[in-house]
Amino acid sequence: MTCAPSLVDAHGRTIRYLRISVTDRCDLRCRYCMAESMTFLPRDRLLGLEEIAVIAERFVARGIDRIRLSGGEPLVRRDVGDLVRRLGRMVGHGLDELTMTTNATRLRLHAPALADAGIRRINVSLDSLDPGVFRHITRHGDVAQVLDGIAAAREAGLTVKINMVVLKGLNEDHVGDMLDWCGREGHDLSLIETMPMGAIDEDRTDRFVPLTHVFETLSARFALSRDTHRTGGPARYWRVGEHGNRLGLISPLTENFCGGCNRVRLTTEGKLYLCLGHDDHVDLKEALRTGGIAALDDALDRALPMKPAAHDFRIEAGSAPAVARHMSVTGG
Repeated sequence: MTCAPSLVDAHGRTIRYLRISVTDRCDLRCRYCMAESMTFLPRDRLLGLEEIAVIAERFVARGIDRIRLSGGEPLVRRDVGDLVRRLGRMVGHGLDELTMTTNATRLRLHAPALADAGIRRINVSLDSLDPGVFRHITRHGDVAQVLDGIAAAREAGLTVKINMVVLKGLNEDHVGDMLDWCGREGHDLSLIETMPMGAIDEDRTDRFVPLTHVFETLSARFALSRDTHRTGGPARYWRVGEHGNRLGLISPLTENFCGGCNRVRLTTEGKLYLCLGHDDHVDLKEALRTGGIAALDDALDRALPMKPAAHDFRIEAGSAPAVARHMSVTGG
């Protein structure tokens, strides 16, 4: 790969982390993420897996050292394993880490291949261990299937981190039990505030829980001490004294984490977004298809000044989402 200037935005932040949505489709319909009746992108508008690989390789040539594959649910895309294997060849050769965020419904089938391809760590979205609550949040999911997928990941040698979106009136009372379960199973846990992205069937204000309140409740039950651990993402970590695992807090609304943001996101249709909370983007698919690597580099150079200093997320009763696109399109 040809060397090229590193990616530094107008605020002096070096971009080192690329998140890629390989599909906007998902086999669940989590209430805070999607409407029950979703219209997904037609397949002819999506980046081909070869195009995703070429773009990712160019990012690595320009200094990206972490890539996370996401969606939607990345494992619903046919032949995603071919992409993982190709990207995995860069691990240790410019790329420090290749990871994936998944709902784990298909992880029993894919975990061994992911490990063989170079993935060592995955994030699993799991908002409740209670079968009824899980089914309600996801609209039809089976938590036993997810837990089996997590077991398969462990068997394959993958480190698992659990991501839990905290929702008022649905799972806010389950957080302590989730942290206890994660500790006993050897998983770190990251808690996430719901984000105003895309139209859903509910008012997010009714479900928003500030993680400051959640942390106060957990501190009364667990011995939590600040941990300097970093994964390249926005979480702030605490060590859980009872089990030795970590608790991460991702709080885009109550504690803005944008000052150190080192991430950009590639959508499933080839658009590069510089921020979750803004619509400014460049079309890398068009650049690659019309002008190859040179045009791709030019597009990246045009994109960098667009990265804002901070997002503009707000949770207010009756307010429209900060951006119209759903998280599944942008990549988590």
